[in-house]
Amino acid sequence: MMTTKFWGIVPAAGVGKRMNADRPKQYLLLNNEQTVIEHTLTRLIKSNVFEKIVVAISDGDPYWDNFAISKHEKIIRAEGGKERADSVLNALAAIQNYANSQDWVLVHDAARPCITSHDIEKLISELCHDEVGGILALSSHDTLKDVDGNQIVGTLNRNKIWRALTPQMFRYGALKTALTLTQGNVEITDEASALEFQGFSPKIIEGRSDNIKITRPEDLALARFYLEQQTKTKET
Repeated sequence: MMTTKFWGIVPAAGVGKRMNADRPKQYLLLNNEQTVIEHTLTRLIKSNVFEKIVVAISDGDPYWDNFAISKHEKIIRAEGGKERADSVLNALAAIQNYANSQDWVLVHDAARPCITSHDIEKLISELCHDEVGGILALSSHDTLKDVDGNQIVGTLNRNKIWRALTPQMFRYGALKTALTLTQGNVEITDEASALEFQGFSPKIIEGRSDNIKITRPEDLALARFYLEQQTKTKET
């Protein structure tokens, strides 16, 4: 009987323009003189669930090879693409000779360094027997407005709105097919939307609110705070 494996994919070819920094946001320093991406990958490796973790790095990246974690036995480098979907497809291609179509793939943002093993294990335990897969997400507590330009045209039902997080977990074969068929579609902003476009309905698994994505300069300080709190409570 074939054993189902779990593979990690981390798209890390973005430039992070909104950070206004001198380097991509994944290479900015967090705690303990480690960068964002080092924290992220350390968390994924420590979860001890992945066969390998494929990191998609842009061609000519001057930073990646300087990190010890880039040589870790669990890490495979793939070529980053122009868009997120391109990077994920390249990462899937990097393991095509080792993964089978029914293996699970967990795609995680490089700029989410506060991911916990608990959330990874929760995602896997709740989805491992699902036919489609799903994502970590957070329900919305804010009142949400539908706008046209700068004018409000309606109020959305927040009970039906969830914020997508990562990891996002899907079967290798289904994810590769969905991303291939939707390549170039600007409406495909994450892996789940590619599956949705093919008529599937991924599941929502509630994640932790501290699993933030570093997007703006102020997010770095918030990520440092969450990492410190997680270390104190041993929730890494």
